[in-house]
Amino acid sequence: MGIIDQIDLNNTPKHIAIIMDGNGRWAQQQGEERLFGHNIGVESVREALKAAQEMNVQYLTLYAFSTENWERPQEEVDGLMDLLVHTISSEVEELDQSNVVISTIGHTAGLPQGCQEELAAAYEQTKTNTGVNLILALNYSAQWEIVEAAKKIAIDVSNGTLDLDDISKETISDNLTTKGIPDPELLIRTSGEHRVSNFLLWQIAYSELHFTEVLWPDFKKENLYTAVLDYQSRERRFGMVSAQLEK
Repeated sequence: MGIIDQIDLNNTPKHIAIIMDGNGRWAQQQGEERLFGHNIGVESVREALKAAQEMNVQYLTLYAFSTENWERPQEEVDGLMDLLVHTISSEVEELDQSNVVISTIGHTAGLPQGCQEELAAAYEQTKTNTGVNLILALNYSAQWEIVEAAKKIAIDVSNGTLDLDDISKETISDNLTTKGIPDPELLIRTSGEHRVSNFLLWQIAYSELHFTEVLWPDFKKENLYTAVLDYQSRERRFGMVSAQLEK
């Protein structure tokens, strides 16, 4: 019996988010420049997407580039931007044929113009598809996102379109870049690090966390199956006790 045969396809997460970590370390282990690891990591994105499709996952969010990543060496940043443009332009036809929607979260207006144009074109081409929504978190920071939401809410209160007493969790969620997207039930981080690195801080309040030692370029479909099996082995109580869930 294969790993996927052990998965209850009626109990898979609707939304899986992944912090794709370890590209640079993987490349260095191979005696290569860091950017080589990012290039190889594209194949791991394909693997994760295929596994998500097989498990009927509706949303797959990948932490592709954080606001903090601009602090990396300029050569690596430029290479990452070029890789993003090349990957989107070369993959969009196949993704479209696979019924995948390509969308983004984050401050995409801060990306190079070429990246913005490729991402906008990919979304336009795939937006009516009904399969997995592949969400790329680009120039993303959860703290930035929450600050921006607070500004929007403050403006609404100031101009009288929102009463202070009406502000709720839903108000904040509706002003995040993930508006309309269900919160991830499962967050995966590769490379052995045990932190969430400013990723979806509001949205992962009750997500199950799965950490793996596997570096992102080595991440295969079986690794995603393993994470989902781990997810399915847990009892999700949302602050309640087990007895309450049995009622």
